[in-house]
Amino acid sequence: MHKRASVLTIVSVLLTGCAAVAAAAPIKVGVLLPASGVYAGLGNDQTLALELGFDAFGREVAGRPIELVYADSEAKPSTGLAQVKRLVLRDRVDVVVGIISSAVAGAVRDFIHNAEVPLVITNAGNDHLTGAQCSPWIMRSSFSNAQISREMGPWMADRGYRNVFLMAFDYAAGHQAMEAFRSGFVAAGGTIGGEEYPPLGETEDFGPYLAKIRAAGPDAAYVFFAGGPAIKFVKEWAAFGLHGEVQLAGAGWLNSALYIDAQGDDAEGTLGILNYVPSIDTAENHAFQERFRAAHGRAGSEFGVAAYDTARLIVEALQATGGNTDDKAALAAAMRAIRFDGPRGPFRIDPATNNVIQNLYIFEVQQQGDGVAAVVQEVIPHVQDAPNGCSL
Repeated sequence: MHKRASVLTIVSVLLTGCAAVAAAAPIKVGVLLPASGVYAGLGNDQTLALELGFDAFGREVAGRPIELVYADSEAKPSTGLAQVKRLVLRDRVDVVVGIISSAVAGAVRDFIHNAEVPLVITNAGNDHLTGAQCSPWIMRSSFSNAQISREMGPWMADRGYRNVFLMAFDYAAGHQAMEAFRSGFVAAGGTIGGEEYPPLGETEDFGPYLAKIRAAGPDAAYVFFAGGPAIKFVKEWAAFGLHGEVQLAGAGWLNSALYIDAQGDDAEGTLGILNYVPSIDTAENHAFQERFRAAHGRAGSEFGVAAYDTARLIVEALQATGGNTDDKAALAAAMRAIRFDGPRGPFRIDPATNNVIQNLYIFEVQQQGDGVAAVVQEVIPHVQDAPNGCSL
């Protein structure tokens, strides 16, 4: 009997040890961002903010450490699909976050949907992903293209701009942004005085298109450019003599915190609309900016805020499930139920579309100290998309 009791004690200790190891198994978060290629800078900005977010909100839930597993999408659809398959099938991640390019998001959509693993998109704005091609497994913490530009049309019409010229690169996001602006502007009584769609990746000189704007003689131009092309467009706009002649306005990435310093005085007076600008005057935003500046020596951007908020979304959802990741549907449902005030303001996921509901900020670029900055002129609260064919 003594020997039998000793054996049972040993077995009990071993089983307890195994249970403890299982309980401490890491929660794996797959991060699909470009570390190389044309969008590597945006991927890096989101990587920095994502890490900062988990530092701020917690790297352990219910005794389980949170482990980030990175994969380089290269912003290429085929690479992104191969990498998300690796994250899900080989690395066995519990949730996937990231994706800068809408083309990559489209490429992984069916795999994620069929694999039934939650995906939180931190940038890609293609309207269809939270519209007609929505999935209960895909949420967006960033924006939809229409969500950003739709409200700017009536705002500009209400302020006396009656004739506006549209311009964006010739790709899905560009057309979606322009159509969203057009619908609100025309409904408010405005007229589209012309539009141009330069080829994406091929346009080295905006001069011919700027000449068409001048010839059309509009009150304003509404444009959608980001990254290097945004810097180039703003500088050529000023060099062409349109600065002060025609009001320049755009989806707010035209004057992103990542590169507004490179635009300098040429950007002054530009109007924009975006889901985040660094000058938002709230305690939550001040805390984010202080943390980001302390870690990286510069202001956090709208790209960074989306990743930072995603870290909070995941941590709070995991806390709501007690750290259980076996039931992926319960984890996705927990994310849809999260509400918080973050750097951009109130944040929640719309259960009808899985797109984020958020404030939008209309701003003007003004002189601030030795440089320029986006200064908020008006806040449009709790902006959400219609289902647009989505049925969850």
